Amino acid sequence: MVKPKIYVTRKLPSERAMKLLFEYCDVDLNEESRPPTKEELIEHVKDKDGLLCLLTDKIDKDVLDAAPKLKVISTYSVGYDHIDVEEATKRGIYVTYTPGVLTDAVADHTWALLLAVARRLVEADQCVRQGCWKIAWAPDFMLGTDVYGKTLGIIGLGRIGTAVARRAKGFNMRILYYDKERKLDVEKELGVEFRSLDEVLKESDFVVISVVLTKETYHMIGERELRLMKPTAYLINIARGAIVDTNALVKALEEGWIAGAALDVFEEEPLPKDHPLTKFKNVILTPHIASATTETRARMADLAVDNLLSVLKGEMPKHLVNPEVTKIRPLSEVKMIE
Repeated sequence: MVKPKIYVTRKLPSERAMKLLFEYCDVDLNEESRPPTKEELIEHVKDKDGLLCLLTDKIDKDVLDAAPKLKVISTYSVGYDHIDVEEATKRGIYVTYTPGVLTDAVADHTWALLLAVARRLVEADQCVRQGCWKIAWAPDFMLGTDVYGKTLGIIGLGRIGTAVARRAKGFNMRILYYDKERKLDVEKELGVEFRSLDEVLKESDFVVISVVLTKETYHMIGERELRLMKPTAYLINIARGAIVDTNALVKALEEGWIAGAALDVFEEEPLPKDHPLTKFKNVILTPHIASATTETRARMADLAVDNLLSVLKGEMPKHLVNPEVTKIRPLSEVKMIE
């Protein structure tokens, strides 16, 4: 059989993954560290059977129109809001993603953010480096807030939200959560309590956002929601930037509605260095690196390639976003690899 033609929008950090791609496919690889422009993306997908993309690559109708042969889109991410899944499904294109393998890394980073903002770690580090530490020890110097025994609110109790909750047990926290569906098994295992979104916001000392970005969750946290939070509470977002209305958050921080925020994701990425969020001492900002460990990024690459190759072998991939696509185009019709 002729090897399927694949466009890979960035080199993946796994020797195994790249070796498998070149073994089974005719690979068109973007060798640059930057993402392709939309024009480049459209040019490269024209004759491709498969696309392996990143969350920085917007796969919309224009891109899909340019790729009539496309059978599978494998995204190297747990989120897939950058892909027009509905349009892909209509065309019989399988869309896969990489959940699970990054759960622990993201949960660890969530806790790093939470502890850092609560105990002012970044501000304290800068103080030492910039020479503002003048007295060896003082009772009221660089005071933060306790984490142990406080109330944690989790918005979205999926894999990552559950992993965050599991870590909170070691801090003896009361754990509240809001999700569109109750998670009775997690309630039983971890003693988490289901509440409405408003109740989670009102009662929590730390609010962690861990939901998928959809039309329903876009700007889910706006001015009304931020005003519900305690003035002593902190907002932590490791999901997607657009779940929080950035302008409302800036206003909340300026006017002291909340105590601070820790953010790994933003509505505009990269975040401009002169963005209003960069001016607050009580805000910690990291550049979308929650899954950025060597081990995790390699596992993501392996899974993304395995997903893509599975579809082209006519096999069900481990993680399919749009299972209804099988009714439009069965796997037997996309098989290209024996």
